[in-house]
Amino acid sequence: MTKYTALGALVGVSLLVSATSHAQSSKRTELTKGDLTGTNMEIVVGTVEVPPGASGVLHTHPGDEAYYIIDGATALLPDGKQINFEPGVARINVRDVPHGAFQVIGDKTLKLLTVHIVDKGKPMTVPVK
Repeated sequence: MTKYTALGALVGVSLLVSATSHAQSSKRTELTKGDLTGTNMEIVVGTVEVPPGASGVLHTHPGDEAYYIIDGATALLPDGKQINFEPGVARINVRDVPHGAFQVIGDKTLKLLTVHIVDKGKPMTVPVK
């Protein structure tokens, strides 16, 4: 996959998650990664699977993130509200804006295609305290 094809695939990206100690853990798979032309940034394409009971942690990225929902699920937010992640929906999370605090509820696994355009050499995910 070329860098330009990967950029064109910016139809998708993630909530980058980690699981709580009592739940199944989520799984992030890196599919490809490469340098962006003329910048000190890189693009990382992957998938994230969040099974029922797993939780996302509030975090930021040193760049932009997009995600595309492959398989939807219902999630519980910290304020008690439920939201549905509907298949076929794409969203973008911008640099340094906290996101990702939720728990998948019900019996469906949330599966996302993710694309990150981030500062090269920095951790992709920074937990928010």
